[in-house]
Amino acid sequence: MRVTKIWVCLVVILTSTSLMGQDRSTGAIKGKVRAETGSPAGVSIIVRQGDKEVRHAETEKNGDFLIRLAPGVYGLTFRKPGLSIGTIENIEVKAGKTRSLGDRLILTIDEGSIAFIRGSVFSAEGRSVPNAKVELSRLLDDGNVKKIDGRVTTETGTFVFRLSPEAARYRVSIKYGDQPISKDVEIDGAAVYRVALSLPPKGS
Repeated sequence: MRVTKIWVCLVVILTSTSLMGQDRSTGAIKGKVRAETGSPAGVSIIVRQGDKEVRHAETEKNGDFLIRLAPGVYGLTFRKPGLSIGTIENIEVKAGKTRSLGDRLILTIDEGSIAFIRGSVFSAEGRSVPNAKVELSRLLDDGNVKKIDGRVTTETGTFVFRLSPEAARYRVSIKYGDQPISKDVEIDGAAVYRVALSLPPKGS
C-alpha cells in the first residue's frame, strides 16, 4: 500500500513538471554576449517595454543568457563596468517560441573608464624605434616588481597598454644591452598617461 502511494506521488510530480515544461503561454529570448576584453559573465541585462523596465537578468559564465517573457515586443540593454553599453531593440517574443539573438553582440571597451599608458621609443638620434620589446610591470607595496604585460613597438615606435583606473604604480621598460631603460608611471584614474623612452648612443 505504501509503495502504491509513493508511485502515485511520483506520477503527479512528473505530470506537473511536464506541464510546466510545455507551458505555451510564454516565450523566451536567448543569446550570447561577447566582450572585447575580460569575461562576458555577469553582464547585466535590462529588459524594457517602451520606457518601462520589466525584467533584469545576468549572463552566465560564457556570456549565454535565456530570459522567459510574456508575448510582446521588447528592447534589451546590456551593461558591465569597463565595457560600452549595448542595446537591441524591437525583439518580438511569441508564445511557445524562443527567439535566438545569436552571438553577434560584442561589448567593446569603454575608453572613458580605463587608463591608457601610451608611449614611444626613440633612438639616441631622436628617430622612432620599431619592433622594440616593451615590458610593463606593476610596483607592489612590498617593493617587489611584477611583470604583467608586454608589447612590441609599431612601425612608428609607439606602444599602448590598457589598464584598470585604480591607483597604482607601473614601470615601463625596454632592454638595451645589459641594462634596462625604464620609467615609472603613477596611475590615479581613467586618463591617458604618456611616456617616452630614449636609447643611449651605441657603444655607450
